[in-house]
Amino acid sequence: MSIKLYDIAHSRAGDKGNTLILSLIPYEEKDYELLRDVVTADKVKEHFKGIIHGEILRYELPNISALQFVCQQALAGGVTTSLVMDAHGKTLSYALLEMCIELPAG
Repeated sequence: MSIKLYDIAHSRAGDKGNTLILSLIPYEEKDYELLRDVVTADKVKEHFKGIIHGEILRYELPNISALQFVCQQALAGGVTTSLVMDAHGKTLSYALLEMCIELPAG
């Protein structure tokens, strides 16, 4: 069975230059392990193919049951130098939540 991340989590976005930071936080702590196991940096990179051009690093924050993705070359040159509509990348947190994940059996 497959679900979208927005069914079990929310997200926030931040930026610094051409780097986008996306957080992924489950609504319920019990879902943190599922997110940790399934939402890898490679899966996020594939989901944002054509948008994020650099490396994506994933950080696990178990004390607050959250994941953080630091995405390089993600904002078309950076906030102050880009003419794209969403210069800060805030809407990309919603795009992350559109990702489908497979639920483990059981």
